[in-house]
This record gives sequence, structure tokens and C-alpha cells, in this order.
Amino acid sequence: MQPKVVTIGLGYIGLPTSALIANNGVSVHGVDISQHVVDTINEGKIHIVEPDLDQAVAKAVKEGYLKADIKPVVADTYLVVVPTPFKGNYEPDISYVKAATEGIIPLLKEGDLYIVESTSPVGTTEKMMDLIFLKRPELEGKIYLAYCPERVLPGNVMYELVNNDRVIGGVNEESTQKALAFYRQFVKGELHPTNARTAEMCKLTENSSRDVQIAFANELSLICDKANINVWELINLANKHPRVNILQPGCGVGGHCIAVDPYFLTADFPMESRIIAQARETNNYKSFWCAEKVKNTRLEFELKYGRQPSIALMGLAFKPNIDDLRESPAIHITERVLQDSGDADLYIVEPNVHEHKVFKLTDYNEAAAKADIIVLLVAHNEFKNLSFKENQQVLDFCGVTK
Repeated sequence: MQPKVVTIGLGYIGLPTSALIANNGVSVHGVDISQHVVDTINEGKIHIVEPDLDQAVAKAVKEGYLKADIKPVVADTYLVVVPTPFKGNYEPDISYVKAATEGIIPLLKEGDLYIVESTSPVGTTEKMMDLIFLKRPELEGKIYLAYCPERVLPGNVMYELVNNDRVIGGVNEESTQKALAFYRQFVKGELHPTNARTAEMCKLTENSSRDVQIAFANELSLICDKANINVWELINLANKHPRVNILQPGCGVGGHCIAVDPYFLTADFPMESRIIAQARETNNYKSFWCAEKVKNTRLEFELKYGRQPSIALMGLAFKPNIDDLRESPAIHITERVLQDSGDADLYIVEPNVHEHKVFKLTDYNEAAAKADIIVLLVAHNEFKNLSFKENQQVLDFCGVTK
């Protein structure tokens, strides 16, 4: 079956997107640089944790609408869904987007649609357009190029890919209309047309806004700790005001969106993005503060009881009820506690991950039963049913016990 769509990148967004398109009866050729990922998908299985994704992939592969490979092939539509990491001092690295684009340039033909979904600095889609036309000048004015950011919540991706509104921006009006027609096949949410630069900026704006709001909540938690006030009660009361909606504090901000996207703006617009930059500093500092709080609690325990406490570090994911550890503040805190704790017994817990290449993982029930100090880093559902003994000290950085 000749594929209609090639998706480049089969990670937390690329694979669900591929499965969604394939389950709508459109043949998809998914590309990933990992042979393990390719082999897993071709067996009808998945390599990440995401509700309902396993069934969607199994069905699409079984029916022949989804196939994975390490190389792209000729199609009509190409979706770039690869990571955009950092280089140097929090400078966005679009080399993956560039490499993915270079890989399909020889395959492009008149009438094709090229879409970037990867979070990107403003102007990236136009840069890729210039790259394509530099190598294939005969295609200028004959293919369509657009940017369409995803805006989904890990743990609910399969639903939100279909039902959330999408912002779609082409490099010209014809490209915008072509991309709108493509997404209209799969998306029930409203589609909002714009231009590529505005669509790129929209994605960065959404996550920077969230980061600033979380920073306010985290700053409140620092103030409340000094003032001996329950921050959870305070926020609940403040939110009774009809025009106030304060978010919940945590041990920092993680994931490959909110903890990353603001840097795309601060790198390109340093003088104009000072509130955004300060929010990033505040949220990064919160992780350091949490690690110091654990260290001080451990030292107080040693002074009081004359022995080292056992410590349970509960959660590694960047948010509740998922297995995604990218940019997780809980990981940074766990690493710092490990460095500071000498020979203390540490129980590291992540119920959504079976094995970790660095940390030895412990069952959450065992850790909660054995530890002297319980450190709640992520509000996983499993932790909400735990009961703690009177002689256990509980440091709740994420509101499990509020």
C-alpha cells in the first residue's frame, strides 16, 4: 500500500498522531531513528505509556494502515514531529527538524504538503522552506508548507488530538488552506487559520504563559513556608475570588513543553522577555529548594535520633500518572538527594516505570512502609491512597496530602 502520509518522529506525539491518522483509513509510514522503536511498532506494540494508544497502534498495524521504518518514502503529506532540544546556554537546536527535512527533500514532488509540528523558534518553517527551495528550486510555488503545533496533555493525548482546537499557519494562504483540509479529516476541534510565524509564536506563548502562572504559585509556596502558612489552603481560599485562578505549586516544572518553550523566546528576544525569564529561574529554583528541604530534614533527623534516616523519594515523572521523565524536576531533586545522602537508605519510586537505567526502583507500598522521611514529588494516584505513620516525616511538594 503506497502511503499517503509520512510522519518523521514516533515519540510521545508522533506515534499517537500516526495512529490517529491510520485509524481513519489513511496509510501512514512512520519514521524513527531507533530500530527498537520501529520493530516494536511493527509488532503492533508501543514503547511509551499513553492510555488507548496501544489499542490504536495494534489496530492500525493489523489492518495495514501503519508501518514503521528508519527511512522515509514517497508520500503526499510529510509531518515533522521530532524533538527540538537545547544547545549551549538554553539555545534552541533545530538540527533535528533540519535533518528530518533534508531526509525528505529528494522525495518531494509537486502538490505535496509539508508540515512542521515540532515546537520551534519563530521563523523555523520559513527557514525549512528556504532549505527545500535551495536544493529543489523547481518546487518553488508548487508545494505547500505549514506549521501546526500540537497542544495535548500527556495521559489524554488520544482524546485531545481529536477534540482540541488547532492553530494552523501556512507560509502563504494556499498552504494554510491545504493544511486545514488535511487536519479536517482527523480533528473535531475548531481549526484556526493564521500564518506560520504566528502559529510558531502561539505555541511558545501558550507554554510560557503556563510557566509564568506556575512560577507565581511556586513563589507563593516559598513565601508560605517561611510564614508558616498552608499554601494549599491559601490558594483554595484565594481562588474563591471570582476573578482569581491560581495554579497549584509543585517541585518545579518539567516535560518537553512548559519547561523548554520559554527559552525559545528568551533566546531570541532577551530584552523583551524578562518576566518569562524570571519565571524560568523561579521554577528551576524550586527544584533546588526542595532538594535543600530534604537535606535539612535529614540533618534534623540525624541530630534528633542519632542515626541516618531512610528516605522515600516518591515519583520521577514530570507530571502525575504518566511515564514521561523528560526535564522532570523530580529527577533533579532525586539526583541531588543521592549526592548529599551518603550511606542513607533511599527508596526511589516511580509506579509508571518498570525499570530505570540509573535508579534502582522500589515498590511504592514498600517504600512508604519502610522510610522515615517520605518525600512526595509527583501526585500520582497511587500515592493518594497511602497512609503514613505518626513517626514518619512527610514532605509534600505536590499536594498529595492537602
